[in-house]
Amino acid sequence: MEPFAQTINAAKKYVVSSTLERVDWNAELVRGDLGKAVQRLKRESGKGLFVGGVKLPLALAELGLIDEYEFVVQPRLAGHGPTLFAGLSKHVDLKLVSRLEFGSGAVAMRYEPRR
Repeated sequence: MEPFAQTINAAKKYVVSSTLERVDWNAELVRGDLGKAVQRLKRESGKGLFVGGVKLPLALAELGLIDEYEFVVQPRLAGHGPTLFAGLSKHVDLKLVSRLEFGSGAVAMRYEPRR
């Protein structure tokens, strides 16, 4: 856990918000046109952008700005909570790129959109 904590602490973060005035924890506030902002960030050097949450991935999927999806399925049924990509206006067909099983029973699957 400590190497993960050190990595996430040092990583540059971007916060998309129309209400926050400032952010901390090595973060930059992203405002305005989401599509233009993400296209600008994707052109910068680095190892890509990682996105979490529910609303932001939905908005990026609608704009066609997600190059790769990674889903980690945990071996537990919850039966409640937000639904990922609820309200997506069109289907996004995906192609499986890789799959990794963990000792815990979790499975990480990486997909690319079929274009």
